[in-house]
Amino acid sequence: MAVGLYVEVPARQARGVRVSAGQRVQVIDVEGGQVVDLFAFSAADPTEFASAEHTRVVVNGLFPRPGQDFFTNRRRPILRFEEDRSPGAHDMLCAACDPRRYELLGVEGWHPSCQENLQAVMAELGYGSVHTPQPINLFMDVRVKPDGSLMWGPATTKPGDDVTLRAEADCLVVASACPQDLNEINNYTPTSVALRVL
Repeated sequence: MAVGLYVEVPARQARGVRVSAGQRVQVIDVEGGQVVDLFAFSAADPTEFASAEHTRVVVNGLFPRPGQDFFTNRRRPILRFEEDRSPGAHDMLCAACDPRRYELLGVEGWHPSCQENLQAVMAELGYGSVHTPQPINLFMDVRVKPDGSLMWGPATTKPGDDVTLRAEADCLVVASACPQDLNEINNYTPTSVALRVL
């Protein structure tokens, strides 16, 4: 992938980039207050992908933090979380939104979702239907209360806040500007994000 490539991700949509091992990719919250569902698949075999549940076990933590790797469903590192220039709230607990999620929230008819966004981007990159893993939810403010329940808050990022990830293997990185507009995670108004290959 060409260094310096900048890819705009419109609100409610997704885009993907191919990243070689050792390259870095920035995920940028262009307008602020926007959650990014981030996925990473092995370029050699898309049945291997960044896995939140496997990562939680290896790093012994619920939430991403700089300095840690994200591991695949085969327990191999795929991305390293190198730098965080945001308030630092990120999630590894919540599934990607999908059509059924919006149906349960009372939506009648079609509503964009991160699951469908991922499938569309992977098809554009030349892959058929892929498994939708639990994403790394960048900029998503989820906290665990003492009673074990979850507390959701709006993303606290400001325009231009970003994180930098280093590819530990050749991979396909997909970022979905989450279209959730029925709760507070995107301040009820999804906005654009961007990917930059460094």
